[in-house]
Amino acid sequence: MSFESKHELHQSIRQGIRALCKRFPESYWRGLDEEHQYPDEFITALTDAGWLSILIPEEYNGGGLGISEAAVVLEEINRSGGNAAPGHAQMYTMGALLRHGSKEQKEHWLPQIATGKVRLQAFGITEPTAGSDTTNISTFAERKGDVYRIHGQKVFISRVQHSDLMMLIARTTPRDKVQRKTDGLSLFLLDLRNQGNRVTVHPIRTMVNHETNQVFLDGAEVPVENRIGEEGNGFRYLLSGVNAERILVGSECIGDGRYFIDKAVEYASSRVVFGREIGKNQGVQFPIAQAYMDLEAATLMRDRAADMFDHGIQCGAEANMAKYLASEASWKAANATMSTFGGYGLAVEYNIERKFREARLPIVAPISNNLVTSYVAEHVLGLPRSY
Repeated sequence: MSFESKHELHQSIRQGIRALCKRFPESYWRGLDEEHQYPDEFITALTDAGWLSILIPEEYNGGGLGISEAAVVLEEINRSGGNAAPGHAQMYTMGALLRHGSKEQKEHWLPQIATGKVRLQAFGITEPTAGSDTTNISTFAERKGDVYRIHGQKVFISRVQHSDLMMLIARTTPRDKVQRKTDGLSLFLLDLRNQGNRVTVHPIRTMVNHETNQVFLDGAEVPVENRIGEEGNGFRYLLSGVNAERILVGSECIGDGRYFIDKAVEYASSRVVFGREIGKNQGVQFPIAQAYMDLEAATLMRDRAADMFDHGIQCGAEANMAKYLASEASWKAANATMSTFGGYGLAVEYNIERKFREARLPIVAPISNNLVTSYVAEHVLGLPRSY
């Protein structure tokens, strides 16, 4: 696809998302935030319009496009004042399912996911004692004939209460029985609908309206045909999903950052204090301009990472750096906008405080920016391992 064609496609996507988001103004999101409710109506609208199935091949009723296009979708949702996080897992889990799932798995699940008959919005990785050290997880899947029985606990797992499937990583070989710590992990599609009391969910209340949970697995059953790829190689398959996740979360951060810049520029240009627009003051305009420049740089890294991902090029460093740069730029824009609005930024009706809280989350999740920095230091620069 030529640059011109890609640009036209992306502009068409942006226009389509903006039109849909007009049906869900900031008052809609503010109401959900106050009640800590999931945006079912919005997710249904995205699904019905085909935006959440943009990565699924056309043969399975999807859009047949790439991460670059999915990134534009999520960016524009957040720039509109919305929150793409309640629906983004269906996109980034495709990194593992599309690349490593079997033909039978794709034929069975993808058409149902594309039409919204089945929701795949949960990714079960993090555990209480392992944190970001995924290779140290203890949740164990024991094979009994044609079924795996899974015991363990996951934490900070988003959208479980609004998902039919969970992509789950569990150990299938004890840690003391493997040569490398990344061995012996397997990736599964866990059907949450038929587990009964074998899966228990305990919600965790957070400072943002982002459904997150503790999940207890007490013999959860997964048929062998729902294992993705070979047993023991799940960590490698997982990387396809987390690289996609980094790129897409980074895109949401870019959308948030542009939302803040839009708001700050508009307010600074119209707010008059001491007989002049506050935007004339360099103390106001410089932070906004600096945040804008950081966002532009982050966008370039996001675009590079997405292009590499779409062409099947290893992009672990680029995906991580895109998420880091975008989340830091967004947070910088959030602070500049809060300072621009002053006291009004704290008023709920102006919506800045809601987006301000939301902008803080990506600095620590889905991966801490400190870990990204350590990754770049070791794997890109060749410095000694720090952990």
